Order: sequence, then structure tokens, then C-alpha cells
Amino acid sequence: MHPQPRLLALGDAAFTVEFGEPAARQITPDIQARVLGLAAALAELHAAGELPGVIEWVPAFRSVTVHFDPDRCPPRHLATRLQALAAEGRQATGSGREWTIPVCFEGDFAPDLDAVAAARGLSREAVVAQLIATEFIVCMLGFLPGFPYLDGLPASLEMPRLATPRPRVPAGSVAIAGRMGAIYPWDSPGGWRLVGRSPVSLFDAHRAERPALFAPGDRVRWQAVGADALARP
Repeated sequence: MHPQPRLLALGDAAFTVEFGEPAARQITPDIQARVLGLAAALAELHAAGELPGVIEWVPAFRSVTVHFDPDRCPPRHLATRLQALAAEGRQATGSGREWTIPVCFEGDFAPDLDAVAAARGLSREAVVAQLIATEFIVCMLGFLPGFPYLDGLPASLEMPRLATPRPRVPAGSVAIAGRMGAIYPWDSPGGWRLVGRSPVSLFDAHRAERPALFAPGDRVRWQAVGADALARP
């Protein structure tokens, strides 16, 4: 039996629907499937014009936050609707797009790769082989616009974050921490282990409908390429 989803008010213009045990704070495939299922139901209702006043919804690891205009959408009515939708227990897995992202795992583009290999008792080549054999699932976007939290890293490559974060991580850096992978869309500070670099742009504000390349539920694989693939025109 799943615990009942919880509806939490987030100010006066948003609700958060939270799944799973409050104290556990676990990220599990089952909870992720329920998060994506609710997001898919909201997308269908919104497209059909059945959610007037709802502005957007944001899936996360264990929750979906729904932003709305309280002048157009009575909060009590929306709260009842969200609770009913969440209680249906709809699940969606692997429902998004499939991506193959080029990644260079060579030299200075992968400054932590040798340390990861040594810590896990593997060769550098074995670490890369596991990374490119893995299909990641985009759990959520956060930290930076377009920054994807990618679930699915093999336990054999699990690593803690750096004790001291770097003050600057180059845009396009492919990274791992815990059981997750990520790609930094912008130059920024960061404490994840850098194992490669990708030339792919993850966020473009000119793409009005979908400025972030990835969305929750997308599936991502990494493809090894040479350093010449990172050359900018």
C-alpha cells in the first residue's frame, strides 16, 4: 500500500503534491513513476482546457508543484482536483524523449575520471564503458536552468561529492555524484565529480515552447566522442 499523497500549500498561488513517506525522503522508481504520471495527467487536462488558471507544474524527485492564478482558479477547487488526480495512482515511466548525447571523456575534459577509477578499483576505460552503457532517466531540472538530475548511475560508480566544490565548472561538464549523473548547462560553481564534457547546449531561451533541452521522464545515453567534437565554430 502506498501512503496517501500529501497536498501542501506553497504560498497562496501554488500547491505541492508530495508522494512517499515524509520521513524516508527516498527517490525510488515507483515514486518517480507516480510523479510523472501526475504530470502527464495535468498536461492532458491542461491541453483540453480543463485546468483554467493553472500556469505550470514542476515535477521533482518526489513531488509535483502546481502554480496557478488564484483570481482565475479557486484554490479549494484546485486542491480537491489535485488530491483526486494524485489518489488515482497513475504511473508513467520512460514516457519522454530519447537522447544520445556526445561526451568527450579525454584528458582535461574529464579531470575527475582517474580519481573515480582509482576509488572504484577500475580502469579509466572500464569507467567510461559503464557510463556509455547506462540509460539515465531525467528525474527533474533544477539548480540551474536546464540542469538535469539523471538517475541510473551504476552502484559500482557511486561517488560522494567533492569535499570542497570547485568555484567554476565549465558549461557542458558531465558529472556524477551519489547514484546520479548530470550535465552543467552553464559555467558555475559545483561539487560533482567531472568525468567528461559535452558540446550540446542544454538551454536556449529562444526555444519558447521548450527552452530546456531535457524534461522529466526523458531517457539519456552518453556517446563517447573525441576532443574535436568540442571544437566551437
